Amino acid sequence: MLTLVGTAGFMFFEHFSFLDALFMTVISMSTVGYGTLHPLSPWGKIFTILFIVVSLGVVGYFISQITQHFLKRQFGFFFGQYNKNLKRKKMKNHVIVCGYGRNGSQVVKELIAYKEKVVVIDNHHELIVNQNFAGSEFIEGDATVDEVLIRAGVQKASALITALPVDADNLYVVLSARALNPDLKIISRASNESAEKKLRMAGVTNAVTPERVGGTHMATLVAQPDVVEFLECLNSRGDSPVQLMEIICDNLPQDLVNKPIKEIGYRKITGANILGFKTAGGEYIVNPSPDTQLYPNSKLFVLGTSDQITDFTRLVGGTVLSQEKYAE
Repeated sequence: MLTLVGTAGFMFFEHFSFLDALFMTVISMSTVGYGTLHPLSPWGKIFTILFIVVSLGVVGYFISQITQHFLKRQFGFFFGQYNKNLKRKKMKNHVIVCGYGRNGSQVVKELIAYKEKVVVIDNHHELIVNQNFAGSEFIEGDATVDEVLIRAGVQKASALITALPVDADNLYVVLSARALNPDLKIISRASNESAEKKLRMAGVTNAVTPERVGGTHMATLVAQPDVVEFLECLNSRGDSPVQLMEIICDNLPQDLVNKPIKEIGYRKITGANILGFKTAGGEYIVNPSPDTQLYPNSKLFVLGTSDQITDFTRLVGGTVLSQEKYAE
């Protein structure tokens, strides 16, 4: 279109032949500086100036698009990997999931629902290339290798979940992760009780046997189906109307220290309910009595809507534990 406009313009303003007008258009667009074929009229000079200015912009944009088209595939992957590596280096208090099989994929789905930052390690190339899970980062590699765990930020992570299909691999990951981060919370899949014992000896925080959990769940669905459905409603997902949240009283007001919970009036003020209490010694108290006293850094398990949880948190000067990591 630019070539046609230039050719028509020179033919109109300077009465050039088609070939001369086309020649003037090309040398003006390319700015080669051959000079004019004939002296230009004032209107011809004005048209040439405007045509050259527009040509510079259009031709420059055309060249940049062609260059980007050819270089995007060659360099896009490397730049993308560089940006992802840089982002992972800045991550902290995230959760590392080793293995993206049947258990691992479900773990990632649930963690994202809880609004956790997730880094997935898996050695299947197709999975890494076709990753489409928003809210998670993927690393291609063997989770049993220390360098891969370091790339995933294990030293700054808050938790690691290993859901590899082989117990020996899970054991190796636990040993490596515990050595790299002694304070890391580690949860591992175990296929049987023997593997569970070995994992606990290796330093795992919790070991989960999917068959045992699934069997218990199915049996309960037969014996007490309504109880199971009721408990499934009590989760701390952000999209649930009713949430069961763990709140740590890390900024308890002085007037509430060692004060019985019955005197706080939390139910009337916030509408939330305290279902559980964790003592300093790690003991869990279900449905604590009204005489239970609050103290700094005590933990409460509170049931309520999102607004009720927020009001309760402000009342006791606490922090919702699942959100504590992102306060910074």
